[in-house]
Amino acid sequence: MNEKERFSENLKRALIANGYEPKAVILEREFNLRYYGKGLSLHGVAKWLRGEAIPSLDKLRALSTWLKVDLTELVYDSTLRKLEENEKRKTPAKYYWESAASFQEQAVFEVYLSLPPAQRKIVREVIIAFHKARIK
Repeated sequence: MNEKERFSENLKRALIANGYEPKAVILEREFNLRYYGKGLSLHGVAKWLRGEAIPSLDKLRALSTWLKVDLTELVYDSTLRKLEENEKRKTPAKYYWESAASFQEQAVFEVYLSLPPAQRKIVREVIIAFHKARIK
């Protein structure tokens, strides 16, 4: 069994253990409610379930938190190390907002993170809509 297939089996096991059917439509909906980045497509999560792809580290972390499993229960240690190395190369630009944000903006973000997943999704969509309107 290769690492993608192992991830797929572990993901299915974690979904079932948390009361979810291991179906792409369910995984897509529930994951997107809890993930702060760009939402995933049905096709993307289906590739996870078929053992064709392993998500990026931020998505693995979201899965790990949501499904209450350790990252190493989803992927091999070696895979995790590779993903962490890739993230380290991207880190300076990724966390720029933390140093650029004012105290008030950081406080708003903390409140946002305390909201239930469905409300966070609505707030995220409103912010993205404002951004899209501004760049037109």
